[in-house]
Amino acid sequence: MSELFQHRARKRFGQNFLKDSGIIDRILRSIHAVSTDHLLEIGPGQGALTEGLLASGALLDVIELDQDLIPLLKLRFGLNTLFHLHQGDALKFDIASLTKDEGEKLRVVGNLPYNISTPLIFHLLSHHHVIHDMHFMLQKEVVERMAADPGSSDWGRLTIMVQYFCQVEHLFNVPPECFTPAPKVDSAIVRLTPYQTLPYPAKSHQLLELVVREAFNQRRKTLRNTLKRLLSVDDIEKANVDSGLRPEQLTLAEFVRLADQLYINQHIEG
Repeated sequence: MSELFQHRARKRFGQNFLKDSGIIDRILRSIHAVSTDHLLEIGPGQGALTEGLLASGALLDVIELDQDLIPLLKLRFGLNTLFHLHQGDALKFDIASLTKDEGEKLRVVGNLPYNISTPLIFHLLSHHHVIHDMHFMLQKEVVERMAADPGSSDWGRLTIMVQYFCQVEHLFNVPPECFTPAPKVDSAIVRLTPYQTLPYPAKSHQLLELVVREAFNQRRKTLRNTLKRLLSVDDIEKANVDSGLRPEQLTLAEFVRLADQLYINQHIEG
């Protein structure tokens, strides 16, 4: 077992290995995996959470990018028939390929590297239809952005797109000393639960992403300025949205109405 901990965390992979047993237990209790679950762990590292996840009796797929960790994970868990290891980049991995039966959904877990957390979450959201829930360790400020309310400085593109697809719960914070090496920032655990039925379904979530991205490119400006490439002032008003507001002042429902207005415009023109 001592060999396992000779691996040095790699800065280029954004690795910070969880070492605090109390926090590990608290995360596992939050996930509350059972034997009928199909789990996916992203970035298992040295297996701090992996052991507890397997103890639930659930089927566990893991995706690890760092080739040096592969033999260590195989040594520790390779004989367990519930454990399936995939070496590769989670950003490019076809998550849906892991589901074997129609209607099967994955429970996703990960201590996500801070340097790829946002693009990885967007990638996972694109597979929301095959995901039951997600539990992630992330930079605390990222979790605060996900759970933000309209009107706050944290309300932005990540908030809106995550809350469009998922219920967000900021579970608890994790201090730097719980990791090796200790990161320079606080971390937090978040639970994301994809909606069975979207509360504000857009006619096109791709157009919603476009409108949100365009709006927040210049978040200090009003909508009539930030969205002028996509929507006129009249279009914004047709969507029952005040064109004099700044993007951080809009609710998710209002952004969906703007995206739907853009959809209508495109189809009228088409």
